Amino acid sequence: MAQAQVVKPRTERIQPGIWRLKLPCPWPGVPHGNAWALQRGAGLVLVDTGVGGRGRLRMLDIALAQAGFGVDDIELVVCTHSHTDHYGLAASICEQTGCELWMHPKWEHIRPLADDPLAVLDGRLEVARMSGVPSAALERYRERNDKPEELIDGIRAPDRDLVPGVEVESDIGTWQVIETPGHAPSHVCLHQPERRLLLSGDHLLGRTVLFFDYGHTPDPLGEYRASLDRIEPLDVDLCLPGHGKPFREPAAKIADVRRESDELLDKVRSHLAGIDAEPTAFEIVEAIVGKDNLGAPTSTFVLQIILSCLDHLAAIGEITRVPDSDPQRWRA
Repeated sequence: MAQAQVVKPRTERIQPGIWRLKLPCPWPGVPHGNAWALQRGAGLVLVDTGVGGRGRLRMLDIALAQAGFGVDDIELVVCTHSHTDHYGLAASICEQTGCELWMHPKWEHIRPLADDPLAVLDGRLEVARMSGVPSAALERYRERNDKPEELIDGIRAPDRDLVPGVEVESDIGTWQVIETPGHAPSHVCLHQPERRLLLSGDHLLGRTVLFFDYGHTPDPLGEYRASLDRIEPLDVDLCLPGHGKPFREPAAKIADVRRESDELLDKVRSHLAGIDAEPTAFEIVEAIVGKDNLGAPTSTFVLQIILSCLDHLAAIGEITRVPDSDPQRWRA
């Protein structure tokens, strides 16, 4: 399996009172993620935390030091969603500083990964088996992942639910909460209207990347598309994303992800309409990305995306599951 690029913690001041903390991630193709430090008086509000695990709190402290702060200056942790690269250090930060954690009430999709990661692995393998992934590929995946890396320092429940109407105060102004499920059930964005800023988490990135945390809700792709409708009317000049550099023209990015999701849905529709057989999700992945690309580390993400497309098309009545099929098959 390809090794993730090692990224050292780096800090960049975006505007007075806002710093981008570039923290390492352990995955191929995702070398780093962003946490955002917002000044509040003599302290900080930290939006997202980076992954947990040995030495990771020290990396956060190194990044903060480049802005003239340290972990002990954090007065509040706010998580845009409860994936490991946004929530992993929350428990350690709150324990060390005594600060509160604010997060959406649907955060608990992360709990099984902390409580029993091998059970989560078994669940993923069963979803893949039911999707038609060959047994040899399943066994290789198990062998690569049977000793999961620790990416969460512990489970910490939020002290306050991060829902519309809640406001996050900082020196540059008040941030409004926008619910944006889809990428994850717990996802929110934070909007600062006077400065026309959006802390967009993984909902909107500088390059078009679709990913849905499959299996927690009936139609994550549908939720994501509806969330775009909530973000689009906001007056935003600059997006501060969960990965990559800040970017402008969010309307263009929204159009890009809508177009890409439409194109992907059309590919799934076309495949189902163009064959007499009733395919599995894995067979659709093969048809769309090609067999030569199935060994890439990102192929597991592609399966989750295709499963989300199938669930969405089923939710809007265009396709249906073949009853009692094992592995699961689909028909138009």
